[in-house]
Amino acid sequence: MAVMLTIASVIMLLCILCNKISNKIGVPTLLIFILLGMCFGIDGIFKIPFEDYSFTEQICSTALIFIMFYGGFGTNWKAAKPVAVKAVSLSTLGVLLTAGLVGVFCHYVLGFGWITGMLVGATISSTDAASVFSILRSRSLDLKEGTASLLEVESGSNDPCSYMMTMIFLTMIVGDGSQSILKIVVSQIVFGILFGVVIALLSVQVLKRVKFDTDGFDGIFVVAVALLAYTLPTMVGGNGYLSTYMAGIIMGNQKIKNKVALVHFFDTLNGLAQIVIFFLLGLLAYPSRMMGSLGEALMIAVFLTFVARPVAVSLLLAPQKCSFRQQLLVSWAGLRGAASIVFAIMVVISGASAQGKIFDIVFCVVLFSIAFQGTLLPACARLLKMVDEEGNIFKTFNDYTEESAVQFIKMPLGEGHKWADHAVRELALPEGVLLTMVYRGDQTVIPTGDTILLVGDIIILAAPSVEDNHDVQLSEITVDKSHEWNGKPVSQLNIPPDCLIIMIRRKGGKTVVPKGNTVIETDDVLVMNGYLA
Repeated sequence: MAVMLTIASVIMLLCILCNKISNKIGVPTLLIFILLGMCFGIDGIFKIPFEDYSFTEQICSTALIFIMFYGGFGTNWKAAKPVAVKAVSLSTLGVLLTAGLVGVFCHYVLGFGWITGMLVGATISSTDAASVFSILRSRSLDLKEGTASLLEVESGSNDPCSYMMTMIFLTMIVGDGSQSILKIVVSQIVFGILFGVVIALLSVQVLKRVKFDTDGFDGIFVVAVALLAYTLPTMVGGNGYLSTYMAGIIMGNQKIKNKVALVHFFDTLNGLAQIVIFFLLGLLAYPSRMMGSLGEALMIAVFLTFVARPVAVSLLLAPQKCSFRQQLLVSWAGLRGAASIVFAIMVVISGASAQGKIFDIVFCVVLFSIAFQGTLLPACARLLKMVDEEGNIFKTFNDYTEESAVQFIKMPLGEGHKWADHAVRELALPEGVLLTMVYRGDQTVIPTGDTILLVGDIIILAAPSVEDNHDVQLSEITVDKSHEWNGKPVSQLNIPPDCLIIMIRRKGGKTVVPKGNTVIETDDVLVMNGYLA
């Protein structure tokens, strides 16, 4: 047990280190995770024998639930709404067209049987949100013409369609005929949407009305909701991934308590899920065995990248008056990812013909897509002049809200404060700063220009917050009697050069803007920019 936990912790630390390295050298992080898994695998450095497809499918499918839920929960619908029709057309019809074109190529060029070729097309027909946005976010690249939101919604919502097609073609190989196929399609869509919407709406009411007595329990509640959104429709033949995504996007765009904190929580969970999925998939891979399918995989990858995806994108986006540059970028940004390999593992478990070959092909296609397309995606966006230098990629996510553009400051008016006994209109407030509220005893006053401020009032000021790309880290230090700074002037404090005392709050509500000769007193609260080692 201790050995296994030690190995797991070492792997996670290595993944974090590789993430830092990949960001510097411009290689997609998820590719590094896969390669790290392959290093631990049977053909790698550590030669760990691992070929448990069933176990991998269960773990990866569970991790995929949270990735799908986060894909919806983190999507800012306000930013995505203008491109929603384009995105949904790509995530449905685009997936069907891509799978069909790849299936035809596999049949006529590579000699696959029709169903086998279509099964290969189905497994690699969806794009991967984690792959695309790990690149865009790490490079802080926003894209013109709403392309970032378009890619976010498309890649976050097209896995259910790819999964449904994979199940259909598997049924045609090992199942019982065309009638069951119609049942699969109807039940997957109807139950998937119905359960996702109902679960989301009920959960939102709980989050709005119930106060959790313990911090963090709202996050645990949402985790349970994400799992139920997948399992309940699955038990009656519905599309669990569709339900999970629907629940996520509905809940993430409602006004619920601690929503930004929940997005950050699922951001962390999503990162862990990606590490688990891509490392396990790398561990499962046998490069020596895959060499036999490498030629076919490369041909499919090239056809998919340069023919199937561009044709599907052009047929769907050109009639919607999308620019040619946007069509090219959307085509190139169609990265394949973990979902495709997980669906290929389902093929292996099903016992379908040529299942091992299909897994090897899909794995190689995903590697090609992440390594080749992913690495060149930022350069491609710049070459097409589609990078929005004034934009902010984080606006497409729910942890970027309009409310975060303003910060509120509470300031008591102590004895002798220069604003006491003055009307609000007489105050020399900095540009952009508003006095929004006054607490006067048990009374709350909404101030006007004629409102007179009194000693003992607590005023609330609103000011524009610092943008996220500034390196501002605010912290507080309370100085007690034993603190080494107690009784010393600011000029004599041993403070690192990248730290600064911005403000001192003293007993009685007095606020001091420090100078070099300001002496630190007992119980002072120092507001600092930067963290002390």
